[in-house]
Amino acid sequence: MNRGESALSLHHSARVACVLGQPVAHSLSPAIHNDCFEHIALNARYFSCDVSPKNLESMVHSLQSQNFLGASVTMPHKEAVLALCDTVSPRARALASVNTLVPQDDGTLHGDSTDGAGCVDALIHHGVLLQGKSIIVVGAGATARACVEALAQTEVSRIGVVNRSEERAIQAIQLAGGKGYVAQTSQIPDADVIIHTTPVGLKQDAPGGESPLPISVLRSHHVVLDAVYQPLETQLLCDARSVGAQVIDGLWMLVYQAKAQQLLWTGTNPDPLRMRFAAERELARRGR
Repeated sequence: MNRGESALSLHHSARVACVLGQPVAHSLSPAIHNDCFEHIALNARYFSCDVSPKNLESMVHSLQSQNFLGASVTMPHKEAVLALCDTVSPRARALASVNTLVPQDDGTLHGDSTDGAGCVDALIHHGVLLQGKSIIVVGAGATARACVEALAQTEVSRIGVVNRSEERAIQAIQLAGGKGYVAQTSQIPDADVIIHTTPVGLKQDAPGGESPLPISVLRSHHVVLDAVYQPLETQLLCDARSVGAQVIDGLWMLVYQAKAQQLLWTGTNPDPLRMRFAAERELARRGR
């Protein structure tokens, strides 16, 4: 029995929720979701469940035998868990990726994706008017594809994808319909909004680190959203701020995708400022 399973068995009387991934020790999701449950006086507990790919199916079945409320799914399981769902949302089907499990009253399991909503809502929260805007997404993985798909549903004008693998970039822009194109780093200065979705810049023990983009392509008219949230002030955001760009850290994206999950699990619409405070409090507790 792994750590996640042990934790679940201790709370059999409460509704059970968790994040499934490997690794997950760094996750802020327990702090965010447990604060939401406490705020609405819901008898539920959310755990980190470190589960290997070979044990994913058995863990999901174990959850379904509990008083299961729902689960977040993170790397490396977002694609594999799709096969364990009885139904999936159209966006999750298009993405071939699930980051949210929602048990149904009939015992079936529904899969959805809230990563794209996290991106769009984080931008809107910061007053970014998307109509007519040119977007460039850096990266072509699961998070990038979710952002592309969600942004394509808005009134943005163009969505470019910059990625080392042109083949993966082409796959990602298929989700953008006629708005998508394979972009080059040299085209970034002409864009309005830059969204970074790769792990470059992730550094859990100190601020700063590597930037995925040279500072020479950043402009003062840019809005730069970095999905990385450890550290909150990545090198990319430091560089963007130094040229006068508007910057949005990855914690906002995490909060808004979690907000969408709460709506799916509990039907409630929690305050994103309260959710962010819960995450920041946990970061402070960890000394970061």
